[in-house]
Amino acid sequence: MPFLSIKPFCFLHTHLIRYYRNHTPLNFNLNLKFNFTTASSMATIEEQVSKRLWVRSQSESIGSLYTPFVVSLASGNLKVETFRHYIAQDVHFLKCFAQAYELAEECADDDDAKVSISELRQSVLQELEMHGSFCLEWGFDALKETLPNSATIKYTDFLLATASGKIDGLKSPETVTTPYEKTKVAAYTICAMVPCMRLYAFIGKKLESLVDINGNHHPYKKWIDNYSCDAFQAAALQSENLLDKLSVTLTGVELDILQKLYQQAMKLEMEFFLAQPIDQQTVVPLSNVHNRITIFSDFDLTCTVIDSCTVFADITMATSPTPGQAQPENQSQITKMPLTKLKNTWEALVKQYAEEYEHLMETMLVNQKGEKFDYEGLRKALEQLSVFEKRANSRVIESKILKGLNLDDIKHAGQHLVLQDGCMDFFRSVMKDQNLNASIHVVSYCWCGDLIRSTFESGGIHNLELHANEFIYEGLLSTGEIMKKVESPLDKLHVVNDVLKEHDQCDQTNITIYIGDSIGDLLCLVEADIGIVIGSSSSLRKVGGHFGVLFMPLWLGLVMKQREHVEGSGFSWNRRSGVVYTVSSWDEIRCLIVGC
Repeated sequence: MPFLSIKPFCFLHTHLIRYYRNHTPLNFNLNLKFNFTTASSMATIEEQVSKRLWVRSQSESIGSLYTPFVVSLASGNLKVETFRHYIAQDVHFLKCFAQAYELAEECADDDDAKVSISELRQSVLQELEMHGSFCLEWGFDALKETLPNSATIKYTDFLLATASGKIDGLKSPETVTTPYEKTKVAAYTICAMVPCMRLYAFIGKKLESLVDINGNHHPYKKWIDNYSCDAFQAAALQSENLLDKLSVTLTGVELDILQKLYQQAMKLEMEFFLAQPIDQQTVVPLSNVHNRITIFSDFDLTCTVIDSCTVFADITMATSPTPGQAQPENQSQITKMPLTKLKNTWEALVKQYAEEYEHLMETMLVNQKGEKFDYEGLRKALEQLSVFEKRANSRVIESKILKGLNLDDIKHAGQHLVLQDGCMDFFRSVMKDQNLNASIHVVSYCWCGDLIRSTFESGGIHNLELHANEFIYEGLLSTGEIMKKVESPLDKLHVVNDVLKEHDQCDQTNITIYIGDSIGDLLCLVEADIGIVIGSSSSLRKVGGHFGVLFMPLWLGLVMKQREHVEGSGFSWNRRSGVVYTVSSWDEIRCLIVGC
């Protein structure tokens, strides 16, 4: 259950206490608009244009990192023929890139900007020299023997059109005559080029750590060294500083044009990587390797920004009768708890939970930390947690704090519940992919499945399998009772095992993925072929680490799988291996399963 789950309890506790101490009772009518946002979403942060554009393009940067080409390149087992083809395409691209710098320099009005652009163009020419050394080593002429593919042409056409002033929202190139207008074209051109520089600097640093692990044995060490070296990192930063300088005088409309150009360039970069011919088996995306994929996902704080118990607390507070306020006649049979008593009850439940949970954590970790993965030890510890969760759930039901909630209010709250970035897009992409034989199961402690259903239905998702508790209603009002289905880590594990038993009988090539964020998900995470943790729960890592669970970044895990792969064999994922993968966003999960 969400309120009394171990998911960031401190957040929940401070949220409720803050609510009680600072909120004036809200005299909402039942036409409520719940807006569940985080403090970070309300903050406005002044930052450089280049940094803001990069942050907003994280989906594309992650997508590029997860392309089959980059994963295979990072692993070191990318076929030479593919790398050679890539180098040839990049030669075509870089010659155009240098030309775009030349056009931008002509448009720049500031002497310092001209010098900076000239220096950046020189770094591109040096990059071409490196590519030339590859071609010389292989004995072929990239420009003569290989024609640019459609992705390369699309990218170069975009760059040259931008550098020539052919930009949506801008005057025709013939009318761009004043220094100010030309400077804008220079800013737009540099903006279209910065993504390439920043993305390669980002990928170079990611791959550098892999070279460090293997010493000088990585076959593409020269390429990696070039993009991870201080000189290239400095050039990427120089291009961003130049963009920031050129964009200082731009209006809001003109900054919007920068945003569109930057994102378009990032998408073209990803398409450039995807267009490289891969004549080998790759670990990503899973949809290309496995006939059937079964996906399990937790809901609270895995999908959502806040725990669902906070939603129910807000609804109960907002709709609770104030002293002297009579309830409508149609609600007389379900009497709601007065506001003051409701606040006190919530506080008492939260306090008791906190105290007992702290003691439970000490008890669970009393034995000496193991060096190897100890599944049985982990299971026994989470059996204690399961007993604790069910006992806490019973206290909530006995307290009657959930009595009298209107189903329409719950659905409305679900429709406005804020999800993690990329979460809804992930579920949509899986559901809409006709070629993907996948099923999705949401497994949650949430007290009320109607909240979850309304959340996903608001995003157009109607056919996922839901395993959660349910409110019991009289008409549209909750009785305060809960139909208990999933209350504990063991309940979640039983759901997963029952589904797997059915699927494994039908298809031996089925691969299972579990996505979660808390201690309550640990058993399912290690039971799945691929367990994925989203978020940064310190208690999850503390308990998992105590029983020998290894937390590994997903991208690194994929690179290692690709490196170990023997051509002609499959990719093996072992349940109960003790390895759980970590991600920073849903975009990584989408790239793993569906592709970029």
